[in-house]
Amino acid sequence: MKRWGEKRYHSLDYHLKHTYGEKLYKLALNGGMTCPNRDGTLGDRGCIFCSAGGSGDFAGNPRESIRQQIASGKEQIKKKTDAVSYIAYFQAYTNTYAEVSYLEKIFTEAISCPEVKILSIATRPDCLNDEILTLLARLNRIKPVWVELGLQTIHEQSARFIRRGYSLSVFEEAVRNLRQIGVEVIVHTILYLPGETELMMQETISYLNTMDIQGIKLQLLHILHGTDLADYYETSPFFVPTMEEYIAFLGKCITQLRPDIVIHRLTGDGPKELLIAPRWTGHKRLVLNKMNQYFKEQDLWQGKNYKL
Repeated sequence: MKRWGEKRYHSLDYHLKHTYGEKLYKLALNGGMTCPNRDGTLGDRGCIFCSAGGSGDFAGNPRESIRQQIASGKEQIKKKTDAVSYIAYFQAYTNTYAEVSYLEKIFTEAISCPEVKILSIATRPDCLNDEILTLLARLNRIKPVWVELGLQTIHEQSARFIRRGYSLSVFEEAVRNLRQIGVEVIVHTILYLPGETELMMQETISYLNTMDIQGIKLQLLHILHGTDLADYYETSPFFVPTMEEYIAFLGKCITQLRPDIVIHRLTGDGPKELLIAPRWTGHKRLVLNKMNQYFKEQDLWQGKNYKL
């Protein structure tokens, strides 16, 4: 069995400590952008699961400059730990959906902080034109750049249901383009979308094993107040796993996952004041402890069942 420190999976914490020699903490930033799924280009209500905060409910205040957001974030983190190094994480909405001149300004402002070691950008695969790729390539020569792409699923029926707004071929092109300029790619997936079977979710994992990606987020679907998904759930309740069911399926996923892929997330924890279901995800420490215990008891580890 391969081990990553005390974990049975290739955790982000392990990766950072062995790559940078220390723990890095995320500063969740808000660049004040919107999304083509919200401004009328593709739609005006966002993805069906997306909150008013554009999946950046823990991000900084967009009325503050990036420098101010970094200072505020560092202050909050240092109340809990003796952090010295950080990842500047542009989280809310689509963080390449703006003029290149503006993107250059805010991204440069972020990496100009000496304590920021990595620039991490969450975006859509259909918002990476040639000018933006050129900018990311230039920034990547200054400090490492990660781009997080919201794929969620490979299944077109599910993609239409969640109003993703782009085809799988667009995602594939984005991965190729980012890797050609040396940028690391992290893929955001959502488990237990309505109508998806375990086999369908595992097909998404198998597909990602074939892609040149460096990281993955396995996010359990959260039903949040104020989203269209919440309205759908009220009128057409769909299956939501218990903690035990989710952990058992997660075990299947990690054994299938290519062992070099860094796992950035295994469940997620939405804002408690917005969370409708599953409520148990609000107990993050308990979930992670139960998960690690289950992996050990069942003798599971990342890549155990991975086949080239």
